[in-house]
Amino acid sequence: MTEPVHISVVVPIYNEEESLSQLVDQLLVALRPTGERFELVLVNDGSIDGSAAVLAKLSNEIPELVGVLLRKNYGQTAAMAAGFDIASGDVIVSLDGDLQNDPQDIPLLVNKLREGFDLVCGWRHQRQDPALQRKLPSRIANRLIGGVTGVHLHDYGCSLKAYRREVLSDMRLYGELHRFLPVLANIEGARITEVKVNHRARQFGNSKYGIDRTFRVLMDLLTVWFMNRFLTRPMYVFGFGGIVAIVGSLLVSAYLLMIKLLGEDIGNRPLLTLALVLGLAGVQLFCFGLLGELQIRTYHESQGRPIYRIRATLRGGRMVS
Repeated sequence: MTEPVHISVVVPIYNEEESLSQLVDQLLVALRPTGERFELVLVNDGSIDGSAAVLAKLSNEIPELVGVLLRKNYGQTAAMAAGFDIASGDVIVSLDGDLQNDPQDIPLLVNKLREGFDLVCGWRHQRQDPALQRKLPSRIANRLIGGVTGVHLHDYGCSLKAYRREVLSDMRLYGELHRFLPVLANIEGARITEVKVNHRARQFGNSKYGIDRTFRVLMDLLTVWFMNRFLTRPMYVFGFGGIVAIVGSLLVSAYLLMIKLLGEDIGNRPLLTLALVLGLAGVQLFCFGLLGELQIRTYHESQGRPIYRIRATLRGGRMVS
């Protein structure tokens, strides 16, 4: 029987051919001296350069490396989800594959996690990115996410994080939700903290993110806000709105009825239309709440359908699936 793995390092890879070998070397230098059993789960997210070939070569040379090849480019969230599912360690660490995260910080995060936390987030307190294009928007986003969700962190965008396995097993990822993992973990009651980590300037290639990601993140932020506030009680938001609309409709209708009895014509009054709209909207919102309460029982976790498809898994340089 093989000995259990203590630490799994999950790295999504997309067009990182130039940095891949250096990344693996740095991970080995950081982890081998700890004496812990570890594995490196590198997920190739449909790269169109030579990343897959480099990954196959490295998996043949390094016993700790597990290469995962996705069929196409599904995005960072799906690649991380694939890595989390493949990982077998009690502690799972995630980081980017562009060498901007420092692997030497991994033991720091793992030790902090073992102080009793469920999730430790990296904080790039001296971020080596352009101020206007990356740092300023990131600060605004961090404040916005913290204000909306109530989970206040300095750096939501840092991929360097350490998790207890049981925390990740309770979550399902889709969209751009990898950024909101601390919020999802908070929903599950996780104990969360953050530590300052190093950040290095990009050495190869360009950032994979464009302006279109901003809109996807905003939409996912609304989703996470709803999940954080009303995940187990959707009736609270829909039902409350429905009751307000129904009460408003009844009040307006009572007023119209009163003036009708006094002899005034109400057929052409805008308030009559308002009363009808409020009544219909109230009933619909209340029904949405009831349906939401039923649908919550068949939420994403019950579907058992992953958001990715694995083409092959490499162990020891061989395809095992």
